[in-house]
Amino acid sequence: MREMLYGRHAVEECLLADRRQVFAIFTSERSGLPTQSALKQAAERKGIPVHHVPKERLEQMVGKVGHQGLVAEVSPYPYVEMQAILRASAGAACPILLVLDCLQDPQNLGSLIRSAEAVGVAGVILPKRRSVGVTPAVVNASAGAVEHVKVALVTNLVRAMGELKDAGFWLVGLDAGQSAQRYDQADLNRPIGLVVGSEGQGLGRLVKETCDYLVRIPMAGRVSSLNASTAGSIVLYEAWRQRYGNRG
Repeated sequence: MREMLYGRHAVEECLLADRRQVFAIFTSERSGLPTQSALKQAAERKGIPVHHVPKERLEQMVGKVGHQGLVAEVSPYPYVEMQAILRASAGAACPILLVLDCLQDPQNLGSLIRSAEAVGVAGVILPKRRSVGVTPAVVNASAGAVEHVKVALVTNLVRAMGELKDAGFWLVGLDAGQSAQRYDQADLNRPIGLVVGSEGQGLGRLVKETCDYLVRIPMAGRVSSLNASTAGSIVLYEAWRQRYGNRG
């Protein structure tokens, strides 16, 4: 099975991450690949054929999306086992994980993983059912950041959360309820798994009950909530700030 990635950042980061096999790159005759670009150099180094094709051919491959004149035929996204994430985070003093409860919008997932990669999360946990996976649309929305992140699919999210607790993580649920702590007053400077719910319903009941504590983002406007990617990104950066302050 093969996938078609699209967009310059998505294709370039896929090449740089070197976690997938890239079979071929297709670029529109008009845009081409800049001679000195990292993407062109990486393609040449790996011996990946680059085909110059009409723009219409690219649209036949991926549809009318923001492909920026660039498409790559690649192997499927390389998910990892959750235990691999735990092993990789074992040596970190205060790792951050991102746990997503049935997020279904590719744009939200991609944007949130882009923020997660920027703050150095140790990994992302997704349920196998009722959740969007790492599709080409998600890779594009993340500007290719997901290619550098360990993502695990789990059959039972609540059970996986229990395993994270056993491994020493505190599970922090993002919730709009007034009973939750303000995110900037909560202790996030510890090994945490930030749990973000779906766009419409938020955290599921069992998922919320499994969290160690809940945090909320105060709102001053008329809109009652932020979308999942914006809210999750705010809390991720607060966790980063509590760890590193003004260092960066």
